[in-house]
Amino acid sequence: MAEITAAAVKDLREQSGAGMMDCKKALTETGGDMTAAIDWLRTKGLAAAAKKSSRTAAEGLVGIEVSGTRGAAVEVNSETDFVAKNVQFQTFVRDVTSVALELGDSIDTIKGASLGGKTVEEVLTNNIATIGENQTIRRAKRLEVTQGAIIPYVHNAAAPGLGKIGVLVALESDAGADVLEPLGKQLAMHIAAAFPLALNEDGLDPTIVERERAIATEKAAESGKPADIVAKMVEGSIAKYRKENALISQLLVMDGKTRISDVIANAAKAAGKTIVLTDYVRFQLGEGIEKEVSDFAAEVAAAAGV
Repeated sequence: MAEITAAAVKDLREQSGAGMMDCKKALTETGGDMTAAIDWLRTKGLAAAAKKSSRTAAEGLVGIEVSGTRGAAVEVNSETDFVAKNVQFQTFVRDVTSVALELGDSIDTIKGASLGGKTVEEVLTNNIATIGENQTIRRAKRLEVTQGAIIPYVHNAAAPGLGKIGVLVALESDAGADVLEPLGKQLAMHIAAAFPLALNEDGLDPTIVERERAIATEKAAESGKPADIVAKMVEGSIAKYRKENALISQLLVMDGKTRISDVIANAAKAAGKTIVLTDYVRFQLGEGIEKEVSDFAAEVAAAAGV
């Protein structure tokens, strides 16, 4: 049986909001598997749906840049937040974002691009040597519209175009900037706060949906209701999950009652133009990366043989 450490129980409690003893039991029941333990807690009604991937678990910066009808977002990771404040590192993130804006999403293409007489990868290697920390270009995404606007938003910007959460919104329309920019800014701020998983329900990851279905099925089965009622309960839970996690059907966080699809439709009606939200990007620094947190006091004690 896997050893259940106090650190693991604490981590699960922080992720799930469940009680300490419930977290310990969940880890015991699942052999110490954190993801399975969260699911176990949820089937028992002891934890809210966990968006584990939204946890910021690595350092660095997200870069955002827009030029005309094109925009790019890039995440570059470092080992500590201290490096994210380094001017050399910030300049590199801006440069990489500019390269992505020109060349697109492929990390290999970005690394091979020319930057100041060297390749991006050579500059990155040099930065690692001079700054003294490992750094990686983790991901990039470029958006483009034929006509309309790409609206950028950086939440709690560390510097112009750089921060820990970066959002791009792509609006296809012949409406003017006076219409698209405030609408795009409103949508981008919502996206930063609401963390949608896809533009629409069809875009949701089937694997994640099936995981939710399994959890909903187990919870519904524990109700003791007839099979046909259980099936309806499960379908109701999945329909709710889809609506809450697809951007277009989410409720605007600013008022909690207007669906995003209606926000766009209302803006289009007021302007007398067609406006289509074609895509978006939301990069949160470190999402999906598990960062090991060491217990310094325990390490010292172990080294001293205590």
